[in-house]
Amino acid sequence: MQPFSYAKVTSEEVAIAIVEQEKTAVFIAGGTDLLGLMKDGVQTANILIDINSLPLANIEFQPNGIRIGAISRMSDVAFHPQIQECYPVISQALLQSASPQLRNMATVGGNLLQRVRCGYFRDPVFPCNKRTPGIGCSAITGYNRMHSIFGASEHCIAVHPSDLAVALTALDAVICIQGIETSRQISIHDFYLLPGETPAKETLLQPGELIVAIEVPDFAYKSHYLKVRDRASYWSLD
Repeated sequence: MQPFSYAKVTSEEVAIAIVEQEKTAVFIAGGTDLLGLMKDGVQTANILIDINSLPLANIEFQPNGIRIGAISRMSDVAFHPQIQECYPVISQALLQSASPQLRNMATVGGNLLQRVRCGYFRDPVFPCNKRTPGIGCSAITGYNRMHSIFGASEHCIAVHPSDLAVALTALDAVICIQGIETSRQISIHDFYLLPGETPAKETLLQPGELIVAIEVPDFAYKSHYLKVRDRASYWSLD
């Protein structure tokens, strides 16, 4: 794992300015995905900007929906009584993600930005267009049982792993983004990009931009999240 510097910030403006100016700097909150990628040599970062002190962990109910701060922990959102009542699909999707230990650390913003779980992407030994554009996709001719059947391309067939993103798409959620000079809102329907010819670019986020919140319009009292998978837990008693 390469050496890196660490800086804890208390201002959105400072955090965004550092990442916008220092091209090797990245934001870190829970770190549950980023640190693993760095350890495996898949992602590099010379500076980690800790945003945990920013005021982005509020869960605010509004007359016509909800606003969830981007660094709200997955567990806090999943077990929030009003979310369980008004948005059961969000709570259920989060509770079917990862393990309790990870949910206690991971943030909702980080969950939306996690990288694909393709084994070839996460192992630098194998060619991967998402990791290094132009060198090929090992998954196309390799083990690809859990890969895409829709929306893939000849350059990448990996799928995004976020359960929360699926629930938010069904709810027509909006991603609130802050940049160095301007803020903007992007529908989650437009936020993610299909691999096409540029699989390394996964979202509409620009360098230096930070997800600050997720807004969900209306309420979804009768919603439900059903996940079909091989196993329902990370551990076995066998």
